[in-house]
Amino acid sequence: MATNTLDLKQIFTPSNIRQLAAPILLLLVLSMMVLPLPAFLLDLFFTFNIALSMVVLLVAMYTRKPLDFSIFPTVLLVTTLLRLSLNVASTRVVLIDGHKGGDAAGKVIEAFGHFLVGGNTAVGVVVFVILTVINFVVITKGAGRIAEVGARFTLDAMPGKQMAIDADLNAGLIDDAEAKRRRSEIANEADFYGAMDGASKFVRGDAVAGIMILLINIVGGLIIGVVQHDMDIGRATHVYTLLSIGDGLVAQIPALIISVAAGLVVSRVGDDVDVGAQFVNQLFTNPQIMVMTAGILGLLGLIPGMPNLVFLTLAGAMGYLAWWQSQRRETEVKEPVKPAAEVVATAAEMEASWTDVTPVDVLGLEVGYRLIPMVDKAQNGELLSRIRGLRKKFAQEIGFLAAPVHIRDNLELRPNLYRITLKGVEIGQGEAFPGQFMAINPGRVVGRLPGNETKDPAFGLPAVWVDSALRDQAHALGYTVVDASTVVATHINHVILSHASDLLGRQETQALLDHIAKDSPKLVEDLVPKALPLHVVQKTLQYLLEEGVNIRDMRSIVETLAEFAPRTQDAVELAAHVRTALGRAIVQGLFPGSADMQVIALDPGLERLLLQAMQGSSADSATIEPGLAETLLRDTAAAAQRQEDAGQPAVLLVPNALRWLLSRFLRRSVPSLKVIAHSEVPETRTIRVTGVIGG
Repeated sequence: MATNTLDLKQIFTPSNIRQLAAPILLLLVLSMMVLPLPAFLLDLFFTFNIALSMVVLLVAMYTRKPLDFSIFPTVLLVTTLLRLSLNVASTRVVLIDGHKGGDAAGKVIEAFGHFLVGGNTAVGVVVFVILTVINFVVITKGAGRIAEVGARFTLDAMPGKQMAIDADLNAGLIDDAEAKRRRSEIANEADFYGAMDGASKFVRGDAVAGIMILLINIVGGLIIGVVQHDMDIGRATHVYTLLSIGDGLVAQIPALIISVAAGLVVSRVGDDVDVGAQFVNQLFTNPQIMVMTAGILGLLGLIPGMPNLVFLTLAGAMGYLAWWQSQRRETEVKEPVKPAAEVVATAAEMEASWTDVTPVDVLGLEVGYRLIPMVDKAQNGELLSRIRGLRKKFAQEIGFLAAPVHIRDNLELRPNLYRITLKGVEIGQGEAFPGQFMAINPGRVVGRLPGNETKDPAFGLPAVWVDSALRDQAHALGYTVVDASTVVATHINHVILSHASDLLGRQETQALLDHIAKDSPKLVEDLVPKALPLHVVQKTLQYLLEEGVNIRDMRSIVETLAEFAPRTQDAVELAAHVRTALGRAIVQGLFPGSADMQVIALDPGLERLLLQAMQGSSADSATIEPGLAETLLRDTAAAAQRQEDAGQPAVLLVPNALRWLLSRFLRRSVPSLKVIAHSEVPETRTIRVTGVIGG
């Protein structure tokens, strides 16, 4: 027995009882639809229904934010089911025992049928219809509309909220646990409004069912009373109509209360205080409004024939409330004089500080709101992983780790527009259409595609945005087809590669040297700061990056700088020496394998003219005569185009003294042209001149 007692105690714990409460309640509600209930139990359940509706209303009043009452959609379903079950049970009792008198269906129904409407069937019908109309047309419809719009706007705002959480997390303002909690709260908020939108349909259906049950009870009771119980039509109509009205009112009044509670929950704005506090604070705290209201009521109270006592009493109450609020405000304004030290401290707190200065992101990506799903971690945005892969690929190919790309939404941009920024300045922009594909024309397509014609933002090739259904057709016609995330990622990759020199700051240079020092500490120690200052090393590396030379071989670069640092500290000259040391890698990148180097060369006469222009000036300050410069640009562009048409890289081979001058001069006009010096060509490579400039 002791063992059995212990088992029962373990079973009927408070937590288990709470878990069983909901299933037991639902079973009782469903059983009321099929099992006959005595009048006393009907009174008990009707009273419980009214009490439950009041509890729900008060909870809704004192709820600070909707998610504090997240069970409300389920409560709506359960209370609606409870009312319908009571309607079924009461209908059974009314039709079976209604001929016995007004209390046949219980004291509650009798009270609502007699005392609330004075036993007048016409008044009862009117009151019931009015309550039903208020519930169905006004409150329930309005609450349902608010829930529908709230769900829609909550879902639309989710990506922006998720990005704000990611931004706070990346900035270190919150930790992973807080970010996870906020994301869960946002998802629950969207689910809540969606559930409320659906649950409001239960209440509207309940109102319709109440009208139909009232009519069925009246007609059915009239037939049963006259046919089965030999009642005259007048008495049967009076008895069953009163019982039906009492039954309808005892169900519709709790339904009306529940509908009001639903409206209060979904119409809440702000989550700092409950509805009652908001109501008082925002309606009755302005003395000017109270004075004006009291004045209007006082004027109405002085008009002959008006209920003067009522109007003047309310005017006096409003006037007293206005005086009390004004006195309260004056008391709040009068503060004790602060000590001088405290005043100084307060002023110091209000002063601007360095924490108010927000640093500019080195690399930034701003997106319109339709592109937010592409960069939203919660929605598995593909672009995030692609950008991480781009940074890793950049570090492997170029030789240093670039700054991270900070992503944010920008509502000022067009919905499908994105913008790439470098140190706060735009360096690229384009449009992307999630769900569609960009079909890029590489120059050999055999047909056209329907869609939005555009250009590839990275390389300027003609392209067209097409629906996913045309993807296979685009492949068949010779197009290169990529999705929206790939388009943006490729554009970002192209931009950061072309601005690699701008991404190498002193901090990145120092980090790069520290990384090399892990394997060769003595080599780096002898270079910086003993032989060269950090800014000279940085400038030298930037010159290399400007011309597309990667700095992966930092060991060779550092050794070369250490060798020539005692002779010069000019970054241009040092970059030239480094290029010579990296010549094999430079040539290998332009002409893979061991094939002949097909290059463009200068006419000897042109070389002499340019060398004469270089005499007496440095590579940075040398200039070219305007007429000669125009001819040089035109002939070089033509020669480079011929090389590219022949399938060869456009490479200009020049003497060492001219390489920097011509590279800087031709870089903007002929961006595809690479200028290399004779000293950069390994002795093992064979040179074949395929074009001459100035000949």
